[in-house]
Amino acid sequence: MEDNSCIGFEGSKRFGETSKRIIGLIDSVTESTTDSSLSSSSSGVGSSSGRSSVAERSVSSPPTKSQILGWPLGQGSWRKSSGKMKKKTPTKIDDFGFKRVGTETSEIELLKERMAKLLLGEDMSGSGEGVCPALAISNAITNLYAAILGQQWRLEPIPSEKKLMWRREIEVLLSVSDHIVELVPSFQNFPNGNKIEVMNCRPRSDLFTCLPALRKLDNMLIEILDSFGETEFWYVDQGIVAAESARSNSFREDGDKWWLPLPRVPSDGLTEQTRKKLDHTREFTNQILKACMSINSIALAEMEVPQSYLEALPKNGRSCLGDFLYRNITSDNFSADHLLESIDLSSELAVVEMANRVEASMYVWRRRAHSRHLISLYRSTSTRWGMIVKEMMMHQTDGDKREIFAERAESLLIRLKQRFPGLRQTALDTSKIQYNKDVGKSILESYSRVLESLAYSIGVRIEEVLFMDDISKDDGDGDDDSCSDKL
Repeated sequence: MEDNSCIGFEGSKRFGETSKRIIGLIDSVTESTTDSSLSSSSSGVGSSSGRSSVAERSVSSPPTKSQILGWPLGQGSWRKSSGKMKKKTPTKIDDFGFKRVGTETSEIELLKERMAKLLLGEDMSGSGEGVCPALAISNAITNLYAAILGQQWRLEPIPSEKKLMWRREIEVLLSVSDHIVELVPSFQNFPNGNKIEVMNCRPRSDLFTCLPALRKLDNMLIEILDSFGETEFWYVDQGIVAAESARSNSFREDGDKWWLPLPRVPSDGLTEQTRKKLDHTREFTNQILKACMSINSIALAEMEVPQSYLEALPKNGRSCLGDFLYRNITSDNFSADHLLESIDLSSELAVVEMANRVEASMYVWRRRAHSRHLISLYRSTSTRWGMIVKEMMMHQTDGDKREIFAERAESLLIRLKQRFPGLRQTALDTSKIQYNKDVGKSILESYSRVLESLAYSIGVRIEEVLFMDDISKDDGDGDDDSCSDKL
């Protein structure tokens, strides 16, 4: 694994720098909520009933420890039912293989089943052929999100039973991180004045920094959905509006996501206050999305590159990229934005394929630059001094070029992910998650990934409502112009 640490751009980072990046992102989101509370109080947007906005909740009195973590720890309702066991009745199984929560099964039995799957590594035969604990808990968080929040296709509050189930069961899965610690040296003072060095336990730095931030972002996203209790827009199924104008459905391609409901707005469009609220919520959600993406990228960067991925790479960059991408990246007039504009990226499959090619070329160039440097050092032991200097200068020039090409490929990959924030995981990311053995990193990666997916989904739903509002206002202006022409 020595090669992995010197060829990957995701080398290990100092936790101090990581903490500053995450705290800066969370502070920017909090400042956004502070500005929104001031603007909402001056404009009077929102109802005066008990429901408060996301911004007003973010700038309340100094938070307690349980509020910082997101919700009270160790006080879930599932603990109260541990004393009494309900009578076993036939249970229903949902599409994801989970038992439905309700009167038909006790919560304690459901949690027993979940924990059994984690301990067995998803191998229900018990023969020891299951996956490692890190991958098992990553799959558990992913499946929990898919079963509860994965079908949030409307801008509406999450049902109370689903919200309670999400908070209770995600806390059970995250409770594993409470026992992941690191040992640090410290001194213990005795009454006689002597000091002795001992090792104390404290939460691991990355979990101590990122996990409370993710819990806070989780609460913010749920509060955003709760704020859409009473809205001026509504939703209908696509089959009901099939006979309507194709212009109203133009933000979705024919046959694309036909199961999603379509938003509808009044004929004269949304009010100005509602429009401003949606614009602000969209910006606020984008800030949360950026914070989740940053935490996810840091977690993935700190995972080791699997040896199987490196062994499957081609021998040179041209084989990874193809002639067109290779010529543009190695050109003197390289521009990532211009290159993306000249490529057809209309389908998600084409975007993912390009990301895989660019990421693979980056590792190929950096591995070859490192291997050339090692070869030159090995040959220097049996070569005259003049030949040593000449050969080292030659290999240094080739290595510098490959490093430049690798940096260009990295910048192109970053621009590609910024342009398509909802992009699926690349082949390297999937390989890292599959072979990762660190449970703490697996928790951070999976939790940030599902929150990133929820934030992206909320942003897309807001964009659809705003698009329908623009269409309704354009149609209204066209009708007014036609009436004035007739007069």
